[in-house]
Amino acid sequence: METRAVAKYLRISPSKARVVADALRGKPVGEAMQILSITPKKAARVIKKVFESVLANASQNSNIDVDILYIKKIAVDQGPQLKRLHPRARGRACRIRHYLSHITIVLDEG
Repeated sequence: METRAVAKYLRISPSKARVVADALRGKPVGEAMQILSITPKKAARVIKKVFESVLANASQNSNIDVDILYIKKIAVDQGPQLKRLHPRARGRACRIRHYLSHITIVLDEG
């Protein structure tokens, strides 16, 4: 039985978060938690919060054994961009884009 959690509009670039997500794909829950604990990236802290949320969702269901769960799917999608202007020389302006992410984690028994 599947369990999922979604976090939307996170202030981290999707390309930076995908590096950590690729390291977790297909791993069992215990091993994934160890990887997130020792990874020194900001994306690891963000994904760890979503991962703890999906584990809490799984523990609420009495039909699921939390010890045999593995990461079936982990997706990092791009959200909307926050667009800002930065003043430059001669009255010009450069656009600064802040990228947002949507992170989805699906656990399954295996």
